[in-house]
Amino acid sequence: MRTTGDTRQRIVTAATELFRRQGYAATGMKQIVAAAGAPYGSAYHFFPGGKAQLGEEVIRTSGAAHLELIGSLFADPGADPVAATTAAFMGAAETLRELDFADPCPIATVALEVASTHEGLRRATADVFASWIDALAARYAGAGIGTDTARDTAGSVIALLEGAFMLARAAHDTAPVRTAARAAAAVVRDALESG
Repeated sequence: MRTTGDTRQRIVTAATELFRRQGYAATGMKQIVAAAGAPYGSAYHFFPGGKAQLGEEVIRTSGAAHLELIGSLFADPGADPVAATTAAFMGAAETLRELDFADPCPIATVALEVASTHEGLRRATADVFASWIDALAARYAGAGIGTDTARDTAGSVIALLEGAFMLARAAHDTAPVRTAARAAAAVVRDALESG
């Protein structure tokens, strides 16, 4: 038997997948509830603020799920941050290929579309990116990189990854992600050497 929590989660999951593949603007509420196998009115029951409220939920829940990946890459407290960063990029390249170059990151997709037109969604994407940078910076600082440098390094690594996704999708090739992996590894290595 399905519960209301199950219906709400199915709506969020369907919206996440559709936003990731099609973008926010190209995805309608009718399409979301159809993909979720939910009654149309249930979307507005759970998200009375409509698509914008659902969009913020998707951004925040997807962001939290991606944040867990940072922890898994650095699960070993003594993990080499250069190797962990490289592994993250190589894993991202494989995921991109498996998804047939659909964007693996709904946060970036929505951010590019609505950052200048929807303040609530812009703020949600900014919060998610900041949480990723904070978490990655903490891992880098734990590896011996100074706090300010660790934050700058984390911001650079996230920017390299998100930019590489865009270039790889346009080229339909993982080469930009692999190239960005080498650049990210160099950024982390330099930060380690500078302390």
